[in-house]
Amino acid sequence: MQEAIRADGLAGVVLHQSRDILYYTGTAQPGLLIVLPDDCRLFIRSGIEFARRESWLPEEMIVQERNVEAVLKGMFPGPGSGKKVGAAMDILTVREAESFDKGLGGRELSDFSPRVLAQRMIKSSEEIGYIQEACLAARAGHEAAVGFLSPGVTELELAAAVENAHRLAGHDGAIYLRPPDVIMARGPLASGPNLREISGVVFSITGRGLNPAWPTGPSRRVIQAGDLVLIDIPPCVNGYHADQTRMYCAGRPPEDVLSLYDRLLAVADYLILNLRPGLTAGQAYLMAETRAGDLGLGDSFMRFPSGARAHFVGHGLGLELNEPPLLVRGSGEVLRADMVLTVEMHVMETEGYPLKIEDTILLTVNGARLLTKSPREMAMV
Repeated sequence: MQEAIRADGLAGVVLHQSRDILYYTGTAQPGLLIVLPDDCRLFIRSGIEFARRESWLPEEMIVQERNVEAVLKGMFPGPGSGKKVGAAMDILTVREAESFDKGLGGRELSDFSPRVLAQRMIKSSEEIGYIQEACLAARAGHEAAVGFLSPGVTELELAAAVENAHRLAGHDGAIYLRPPDVIMARGPLASGPNLREISGVVFSITGRGLNPAWPTGPSRRVIQAGDLVLIDIPPCVNGYHADQTRMYCAGRPPEDVLSLYDRLLAVADYLILNLRPGLTAGQAYLMAETRAGDLGLGDSFMRFPSGARAHFVGHGLGLELNEPPLLVRGSGEVLRADMVLTVEMHVMETEGYPLKIEDTILLTVNGARLLTKSPREMAMV
């Protein structure tokens, strides 16, 4: 980060978001991380004993102080008109920005989020290990679903069985999304006609949810014989997420549904086989879209019941469930080794229900390696 600060000519950077602080210090205790070109301090509002025990920073760099204005005046002394200080502007509230301004002596705030997220795109071996543990927790959830799903259980009961298995396998119990005020259950789950019930909270298959306050995830609908079921509940271990979607059927689905799913899986396999460093995210999307067309899925690929289409087939993940890069149409973001990505895609025929597959992969110098461990065929139980 200090190399980026010097390259950008900044006076320093102030980070306030817990995942960013965790990434650079090893603790998520609430506070401010202030990094100068040649120095840094972590100012903790509460929980300094936790912070000093958890962080790899030297103890003298961790200070308890709640007064934001005093902290900033101490780290950025005197007037600084014309100078800039980096901050996570994508998630900084107006009130937080006002409090920063009071202590910065005329220095201007500059958006440093792209720099942070770009650094976080490349995962260390330790980070990859945590994601692999989360993938094992996802497999435990899949196994619980196969053992529990049957006609007569509710979506909520099924979700509880999956989430319980995740927790027993090491799931932290929460997922993290960077945008503020995203209303999400622990993850989407939908069955039968609820597969077509897609709320506006996220641009994906959401599930109907329990009520208007939480319009995503499982409902209290009773699963019927022959129902298709989608489970997209991500676990998180040591702060790092895994993301997978699997399709299930309470019985045996019609042959045309199985054929459609097999072709979708073939598109996902093709993309995973051909992903490599040096491709752009836009080229990855085009590769999947072209293969879908070759397999006769052009009209149904990434289609929603409204007729709208998604123009992405995956995203990065790590300390947040959705991180850059986004495998989106037209993106020039170059894919690099040690990125952890999802390959996420669905199909939906005009009068049918959506079918989806999603996996977590590691991009290596030799191509993509599948990290999720659950069987990928449709589970008929």
